[in-house]
Amino acid sequence: MNNEQQKGTFRQFLERKNIEFSVQRYLIDAMSSMALGLFASLLVGTILNTLGQSLGIPFLTDVIWPFARDMTGAAIAVAVAYALKAPPFVLFSATIVGYAGNQLGGPVGAFVSAIIATELGKLVSKETKVDLIVTPTVTILSGVLVAQLIGPGIAAFMTKTGELVMVATTLQPFWMGILVSLMIGIALTLPISSAAISMMLGLAGLAGGAATAGCCAQMIGFAVMSYRDNGPGGVVAVGIGTSMLHMSNIVRNWKIWIPPILTAAITGPIATVVMKMENIPIGSGMGTSGLVGQIGTITAMNAIGRGGWPLYLNILLLHFVLPAALTLLFTFILRKMGWIKDGDLKLNL
Repeated sequence: MNNEQQKGTFRQFLERKNIEFSVQRYLIDAMSSMALGLFASLLVGTILNTLGQSLGIPFLTDVIWPFARDMTGAAIAVAVAYALKAPPFVLFSATIVGYAGNQLGGPVGAFVSAIIATELGKLVSKETKVDLIVTPTVTILSGVLVAQLIGPGIAAFMTKTGELVMVATTLQPFWMGILVSLMIGIALTLPISSAAISMMLGLAGLAGGAATAGCCAQMIGFAVMSYRDNGPGGVVAVGIGTSMLHMSNIVRNWKIWIPPILTAAITGPIATVVMKMENIPIGSGMGTSGLVGQIGTITAMNAIGRGGWPLYLNILLLHFVLPAALTLLFTFILRKMGWIKDGDLKLNL
């Protein structure tokens, strides 16, 4: 068998195992699914913990919260394995890999370990008569080994990067407010997970507040500017769901992205310089999706003693009113210029 035939056979083997080395598979499909794992564990746990602290319910703070926090890695790995279309033994074994990855390398450690373990587990799945032993063994051993080898380094790198962003935002709140707001806001609308990115970087403090402002600018911005094309249903789907729904419209006419991006560039520094808004990592990349960004903001601001009605007023203004007003203004100008037309923001809901 020559080299070309060997390559062809190997490609066929990978296709049979549903293994595809691509940006789409790992950085879009897997990362988006990772975000769902985060939501189903750490996010819900954070919300319940916040409610427990506010209402004085120890069951939520002392029982539910520790379990949800500690099982975040397992939830991430199962979500990643599911996105990679793992067979049952690989999917179930991924819980151990994710737990180890999170303990040794944080969310990124769980993510990377789960990807490698899942793909290796898929390679050997149903290839032997003792699949019951071989597949879980390969999945667990490879995943935990990866977690041990690269987890601490990945965690240190992501932590330092996040700390650099947060320190830079504190030292240069205006310019970094613009940069963080734009980057995380754009990531929210792209088919990748801004929530996962914020968690990986541990974006908190003023940087978290800027990220939230950028995400809100995208979600509320696209919601109000598309009202003419989609009505109230579209406003709710985008404003409380995700601005990612407009990605296909952006591909058709990129100019519709200009108003939310300009809005994010304005609300970001308002968050960092004027209002000094902060957030926690799990909420900073969520914007108004399920109002998680607002819950995270309340949690972060209460922790530094800045809660109460002024906070709720600032949230209303920064996360909802300003994004809506500024985006509508920019959209009006672009419609006059002929850059945005009726139907450009139509969704198939």
